[in-house]
This record gives sequence, structure tokens and C-alpha cells, in this order.
Amino acid sequence: MPKPDIHPTWYPDAKVICNGEVVMTTGSTQPQLNVDVWSGNHPFYTGTQKILDRPPRKPNPKPRIVLPRS
Repeated sequence: MPKPDIHPTWYPDAKVICNGEVVMTTGSTQPQLNVDVWSGNHPFYTGTQKILDRPPRKPNPKPRIVLPRS
């Protein structure tokens, strides 16, 4: 049993809000959690992430100085 009057208030049904919409409930010490990104709208988790392929690097230019053979 926790000691009285030293722990924050526990909210077992805290609402998680993203873009003005309740997306889930969880336990927290705050009654309402405002988040910018969650797994339902993040491109990595929704499968809408775009992978950009870069073109291959250009080869290094040939040196301008040619050393004579010995």
C-alpha cells in the first residue's frame, strides 16, 4: 500500500488526445494527455512512409597531374 499524501493522483482512464480526437485511454498521473504523433497517424507505423532512393554517387574525377613512369 503506498504511503498517503506523497504520491500523485493516479488516473486509470486518462484520455490520450491527438488532433482534437480521443485516440486511446491509458493510466497516467494526468487526466488528459495531448500528443502530436501516435502510432495511428505516424508514417512509419501506418505504412505510408516514402523511401527515397538516392542516385549513385559520381565517381571521383581523374587526377590532372600525370606522373612520368620510371
